[in-house]
Amino acid sequence: MSKQIIMKKVILKILIIIIALIVIFPLCVLLSTALKSDREIASGFVSLTPEKLLWENIPKAMGMGDWPRYFFNSALITVITVVCSLLINSSAGFAFARLPFKGKNVLFYCAMIGMMLPMQIIMLPVFLQIKEFPLLGGNNILGQGGIGLINNYWGIILPLIAHPFGVFMSRQYYMNFPKELDEAAKLDGCSALSIYVRVYLPLSKSLFATLGLLKTVDTWNQYTWPLLVTNTKEMQTVQLALNAFKGENTVQWNYLMAATIVIILPVLVLFIFLQKYFVQGIVSTGMKD
Repeated sequence: MSKQIIMKKVILKILIIIIALIVIFPLCVLLSTALKSDREIASGFVSLTPEKLLWENIPKAMGMGDWPRYFFNSALITVITVVCSLLINSSAGFAFARLPFKGKNVLFYCAMIGMMLPMQIIMLPVFLQIKEFPLLGGNNILGQGGIGLINNYWGIILPLIAHPFGVFMSRQYYMNFPKELDEAAKLDGCSALSIYVRVYLPLSKSLFATLGLLKTVDTWNQYTWPLLVTNTKEMQTVQLALNAFKGENTVQWNYLMAATIVIILPVLVLFIFLQKYFVQGIVSTGMKD
């Protein structure tokens, strides 16, 4: 029996190592390409070890365009989206998990249908709503005559704030709390809003770390929606700015990969700091009827 257990552990570790190598390999190719010269890339010879490590490719890539502005745009959009999303999703999850009201389950299942719809399906109607937003961007009260929230920060942010997955995860997290917690708060004279603010929010560190990290990655990496609703370089995000390295016939692969490395660093650092809470949040949001 002990030999079988040891064998299972060895096989499991081998599988983990193989999976880790599969995940790390694209990152190695990314770094290797970023440090190569144009001549070496054009030669067509594939190698993970550049002939010469050209670390200057990274500052050169950052010098091609107004990258401080691009990072500011992405950071502003991400921070506002994540903060608003956490508040809206957690409050909705709290209501579905802890508050009794008629039609709760039906409403929750209707909201979950949104998880089955990719953004590409609803992108056109959402774009029309943003363009016809009343009293903004030159529009009248009927949403006509102007551009609404097109080429505006809020035009990018608003459609990204709410998502059914955040509501679902918050509901699952709050359903694990004991009922006695609510009863004790009610005996102290707390309303439903007070219970949410004073009791549940302070206990939501793992939930917020998990949702915040997932939402940060999703918002930071958004490409299609910002591309659709922006039309000036001043409003470009870091993902859109990568197009500067793509020409009609050529692609500056070394500078493109160098800029990509810089772009993924903020998310990587954030994950390192929130890894413990992220794992706790995933574990504590298990399925529960």
